[in-house]
Amino acid sequence: MGIIIAVISGKGGVGKTTVTANLGLGIAMNGKKVAVVDFDIGQRNLDMVLGLENRVVYDIVQVMDGEATLKQALIKSKANDSLSFLAASQTKDKSVLDSLRVKNLLMELKEEFDYVILDAPAGIESGYEHTIEFADAALIVVNPEVSSIRDSDRAIGILDSKSQKVKEGEEVAKFLVINRIVAEMVQSGEMLRSDDILEILSIELLGKIPEDKGVVDASNQGKPIILNEKSKAGQAYKRIAGRITGHNIKMEDVESNTTSFFTKMKGIFK
Repeated sequence: MGIIIAVISGKGGVGKTTVTANLGLGIAMNGKKVAVVDFDIGQRNLDMVLGLENRVVYDIVQVMDGEATLKQALIKSKANDSLSFLAASQTKDKSVLDSLRVKNLLMELKEEFDYVILDAPAGIESGYEHTIEFADAALIVVNPEVSSIRDSDRAIGILDSKSQKVKEGEEVAKFLVINRIVAEMVQSGEMLRSDDILEILSIELLGKIPEDKGVVDASNQGKPIILNEKSKAGQAYKRIAGRITGHNIKMEDVESNTTSFFTKMKGIFK
């Protein structure tokens, strides 16, 4: 049986969908069979980040309604055959979700895939609760700013009270991904340091992703940044995907801007 991982954030705009797409592809690049599922019913953005928007024929609601089989609805990634994608519906809203149908869908996915990664909707309403209900683990995506941390803390509280594993006396494994780190802003105190974030949220750090202007362009082109060998964000995603799949990979320091410091020193002595 596979592992269900919910990617959550509390608030929108932190890069959660981009994280889902890149880590899904990164785990597939590590030789695992992966399904990424868009649970943002009524919105649907994950298909565009993966470059699969033109291939969507059936969506998650049609599968749960019995209008299509899971096999018909799953779309293979163009970048890696081990990655499949299940789209959200654009014509329905979150009220169509119910626990039994979500559970049946996820159990079917668990039987076929090593990892099932769920892209949760922003906010902490019913759509979010259905995304986390049957999760084995959660990746909490935050930006290094107070509002993002506060909203994530609320999302973690709901995860710890409403997930099925917790109701059964177990615990949902929780891991932190800090996204869009700007080293200069961390150094100047304009962004929170990872140590401060960990002290507030008290969960295990899985990885840090630096701000990278290429991410938006990559998402617009439907080519996840992890495919760009020169991208620092892409390299960070590879490291995180490696950790998820059991590799012991050192945590890189993306909060210290040593390059900038030496560049400035060279400028002084010219």
